[in-house]
Amino acid sequence: MTAAALLLAPISALAGDGEHFWSGDWYLKVGAAGFAAPRYEGAKGHLFQVTPLISLGKAGSTVRFSSRNDNPSFALIDNGAFRAGATGKLVMPRDEGDSADLKGLTPVKLGGELGAFAEVYPTDWLRVRGEVRHGIRSHHGVVADVAADAFVDITPDVRLSAGPRLTVASNDYMDAYYRVKPGQVAASGLAAYDPGGGIQSVGAGAAITWQVNEKIETSAFAEYKRLMGLAADSSLVRQRGERDQFLIGVAATYRFDFTLR
Repeated sequence: MTAAALLLAPISALAGDGEHFWSGDWYLKVGAAGFAAPRYEGAKGHLFQVTPLISLGKAGSTVRFSSRNDNPSFALIDNGAFRAGATGKLVMPRDEGDSADLKGLTPVKLGGELGAFAEVYPTDWLRVRGEVRHGIRSHHGVVADVAADAFVDITPDVRLSAGPRLTVASNDYMDAYYRVKPGQVAASGLAAYDPGGGIQSVGAGAAITWQVNEKIETSAFAEYKRLMGLAADSSLVRQRGERDQFLIGVAATYRFDFTLR
């Protein structure tokens, strides 16, 4: 319902002007992030990974701040102080090939998450962003991420940012990543566990960003999160993993500007 409202509102508004909703100047930012992260949610061991960075929206106002945590998004509403639209995330598969810790557990299939995002700037140096996404194929749950980032430009081209993170997930999401079915006890060696929904993790992140030129942006970042509640209580985490999760990496994006009629 939220995604439908976000889609229809700007289209209706522009229809009254006799223009297509896509008419105007747009920007497309594409790039990638490479980072060392836990092999799976709750793991002790780390693995180097690469993920895409994509952002698309109207170029009427300059995007004040962006983060590696932002999933690929399409801004349907953008007035500078507030942006909202559709977002999505690629979900990679997870099975015992990633770690022997996962032997005997239900694999997570390659899939994705689709939903909506909104972000607001309460001040010139603070952005608050939230995403709500529903799983497709990988899981059938709902997951919500909320992040606040304070940022300051130490030079015209170098920016420091940092802030807290929160992830909340539904029962179906928790089942996909933390459940151990009674029938899997013998094969996995883990105690049976059936979680519910709730807060999955809390944490914080920091980054330093260098605007190389008008088009290219690079950054280095670090993230920490602590699994909470029913996620931390999973036998997979208690017996083989750990609640404290760390991530460190680098990223780069390139901005394309174009006009649609």
